[in-house]
Amino acid sequence: MSANGRRLVLATHNAHKVAELRSILAAADALGAWDVIGADELNAPQPTEDGITFAANALLKARACVAATGLPAVADDSGLCVAAMGGAPGVFSARWAGGHGDDSANLALLLDQLRDLRDEDRGAWFECAAALVAPDGREWVETGRMPGRLARQPRGRGGFGYDPILIPDGHCVTAAELTAEQKNAISHRGKAFRALAPAILGLG
Repeated sequence: MSANGRRLVLATHNAHKVAELRSILAAADALGAWDVIGADELNAPQPTEDGITFAANALLKARACVAATGLPAVADDSGLCVAAMGGAPGVFSARWAGGHGDDSANLALLLDQLRDLRDEDRGAWFECAAALVAPDGREWVETGRMPGRLARQPRGRGGFGYDPILIPDGHCVTAAELTAEQKNAISHRGKAFRALAPAILGLG
């Protein structure tokens, strides 16, 4: 814990995401004197993500964490949006194949659904909404996107979720083939949380 006891909760139980958010916020100099902890460290509940937008889901997670801990919380909701599918899977990305967070099944199902799509029609983007909720009720939301195109097979061992199939614009490798630093510099989550950084630093 930091010397002055200022704790900021990352409202996620996803260990991969906790590590990524810590790295993004540290690189953005957004932490200041905050001691960053994951929701699981406080046994905070994991609410049902029943919002129909990324922003709604991010806010409900952050609000639930604040209610359970009394501490300021940040949360995000993010997903893969495929142009040819009207933006799906979108907010349903993590449970596209049925179970929540089954990355392999989600990838396999989506690639099968898109197997006949021409290369020029495989445009897609990652989208993220990042939310900060303070115990006094103040709220902030910022968004970010990482546009690209979909590979036909998963490539790379980095990242998580749909990273192995999105090739970011300007690159010839997938997000899972980038280093963590390269990915965070251009990612939807990196953009959203860097935009949120001033609000985090400004919390009293």
